[in-house]
Amino acid sequence: MKNQTIVTEFILLGFSANKRLEPLFFSSVCITYTVALLGNFVIITLVWCDHSLHSPMYIFIANLSFLETLYTTTVIPKMLDNLMNQRKSITSQNCILQAYFYFSAGSTEFFLLAVMSFDRYIAICNPLRYTAIMNTPFCIKLLAASWMWGYFVVIPPAILVGQLPFCGPNAINHFFCDVDPLLRLACSDTRNIKIISFVSSALLLLGSLLVTGISYIFIIATVIRIPSAKGRQKAFSTCASHLIVVTLFYGSSIFIYVQPQKSYSLDLNKAASILNTVITPLLNPFIYSLRNKKVKEALAHFIRKKISPLIHLKF
Repeated sequence: MKNQTIVTEFILLGFSANKRLEPLFFSSVCITYTVALLGNFVIITLVWCDHSLHSPMYIFIANLSFLETLYTTTVIPKMLDNLMNQRKSITSQNCILQAYFYFSAGSTEFFLLAVMSFDRYIAICNPLRYTAIMNTPFCIKLLAASWMWGYFVVIPPAILVGQLPFCGPNAINHFFCDVDPLLRLACSDTRNIKIISFVSSALLLLGSLLVTGISYIFIIATVIRIPSAKGRQKAFSTCASHLIVVTLFYGSSIFIYVQPQKSYSLDLNKAASILNTVITPLLNPFIYSLRNKKVKEALAHFIRKKISPLIHLKF
């Protein structure tokens, strides 16, 4: 150990195998990131400004949009910086911090999606008691618990990874500081940390998915019993957007983090991570806004009352 050099920075290889395509990657990711930020900002602004959206469902959607903004911002700005520069480095401290905030935001999103499924379960399966159950204090407690547990559960693994010695090589085969490629560079035994990471990921993903799945089993059973086809369609449309987001986010996350090591492929995981960090945050605001009548009405009202007067004043 005395002759080994302690690593103070890592090199994020990203998509360096296709250097000629890096300008195209940069343009595509930059545009996608900008549109995702604008879309999520619009949803947050609408829910904040429009009193007709001050209900649990839309407050949860606004929190999801804010969370998506944090989630992508932990990764994409550094990714864009690396695509523009020859030296794709990140300090060891910033690498650990990036990993912590990335997984904290992701964990919080799993809890929040489970809370949103519970909200839809109450709205469809017990509508007469919805306002009594999903009152403001209870919603605040659910949101606070989601954020608190999301950022708390990642602390133990982050501390363990932060204490690992890294003495070279220092090239991470990813576009951000993901745990598995980072652990491959440690110069000590990481089997226990890998087991802890796998078990915690499995419990977090599958546990929150279990809550979501049970909620939707009851929702589907209730919808099927509605006598009219129009009534069934109206009931299911209130949770269809959430179901799409759940499928995208859980599907890609389970593929990346809950699989046997023998089937682990960094190249496939990088592609799946693009879906999680770039595509899903872009789709979320459009899924909720384009499929939701109240959000579209609130957007039209906001443009008519806030944007149009500014345009007339300017011209």
